[in-house]
Amino acid sequence: MKRWQKVVGGLLAFILVAAFFLWPLQIYIEQPGSAEPLKQFVTVDQKRDQKKGAFMLVTVGIAQATPLRWLIAHFNSFQEIVSRDELMGDQDSAAYDQMQKYYMSSSINNAIAQAYHAAGKSYQIKFQGIYVMDVLQQSNLAGKVAIGDTITAVDGQHFQSNQGFIDYLKDKRLGSKVTITYQHAAQTKTTTAKIIKLPDSKRHGLGITLTDRTAVKTKIPVKIDAGDIGGPSAGMMFSLQIYEQLTGNRLRQGRKIAGTGTIAGDGTVGAIGGIDKKVVAADAAGATIFFAPDDPVTKAIKKVEPNYVNNYHLAKQAAAKIKTKMKIVPVKKFSDVIDYLEAHPN
Repeated sequence: MKRWQKVVGGLLAFILVAAFFLWPLQIYIEQPGSAEPLKQFVTVDQKRDQKKGAFMLVTVGIAQATPLRWLIAHFNSFQEIVSRDELMGDQDSAAYDQMQKYYMSSSINNAIAQAYHAAGKSYQIKFQGIYVMDVLQQSNLAGKVAIGDTITAVDGQHFQSNQGFIDYLKDKRLGSKVTITYQHAAQTKTTTAKIIKLPDSKRHGLGITLTDRTAVKTKIPVKIDAGDIGGPSAGMMFSLQIYEQLTGNRLRQGRKIAGTGTIAGDGTVGAIGGIDKKVVAADAAGATIFFAPDDPVTKAIKKVEPNYVNNYHLAKQAAAKIKTKMKIVPVKKFSDVIDYLEAHPN
C-alpha cells in the first residue's frame, strides 16, 4: 500500500509540476517580439534590396500564459499580462486574425502611396469595395457576411466609397429589403437583408461596421508580402524601405535602423501599442536608430486618459531603462524620417 501511495503521490507531483509549466491559462502575455529586416518582404521593379544594413519593422510577441509565464511576467517590466477581451475584444480568434490581416493590407497600401508620393513617382488609388469590419448579432447579415468580406454592390449599384453606400441605405424604409453582392473567400455571393434600427442610435441600416477597401496601382511594380505579420504599425517603416528602393538614395548607409508607427494618406505617422517592448526588441537586434511616433497629446486625450504618455516619451523611458545607446528619434510625418536620415548619414 505504501509503495502505491508513493507512486500515486509522485504521479500527482509530476502532473502539478507539468501543469505549472505547460497548462494554458485564458490570459496572454505581451512581450518584446522580433525586429525583421524589411528587404525580405519588399520587391520594387522586380528587384530586392541587396545593400548592407537593414530597415526593420518591430513586433510585439503574444504568448498564451501558463502559470510559470504568468509568474515571470509579474517581475518583468517589459512583459504585460492582458485578458483575452483586452487583446481581441468580442471577436473570436479567426475574426481577430482577419482584422489584423486587413490592418496590414491597409497599412501596406498607405505605405506604397506615401513612398511613391515622396519619391515623385506615379500611382493611383483604386476603390475595390466596402470591407466588413464587424457584423451585429441582430443584423440579418449575421451568419451570412463575415468579417473580412468585401461588399461590391447593393441592389446592383456600385459605389466609390463607403459613404455612397451609407447615403443609399439612409433613404430606405425600416424593414425594407436590399440585395447585397459580396466577395467571400474569393467567391462572389449574393444575399438579402432587412434595414434595421441600429442599437443606441436613432439611425437605421444593415448593422455592419465598414470601411473602404482600396488598392494602389503603380507604373513601377511593387510587391510586399509580410507573411503572418499583421496589424498597421509597420506602415511608416514600409514607406521608408520602398522609398529607398525607388529613389536609390543611400539613406541607410549600412546601418540597422528600426522604427514603428502607422502611416496615413497625408504622411502622418500615428501612435501604436507596445512601443516599450519594440524598443527592447530593436536594441536586441542591433539597431542604432529607432523612429518613434511623436503623437500629439491633446486636451481630448487628457480628458479621457489623464496619465497618457505619448509614444516618443514611452520609447525614451524604455531606452533609458535598458541603458541602450540606440538613438530614439521623434517623428510626426514621413518627411521627418527622410529629413533626419539625410541630415545624419553616419
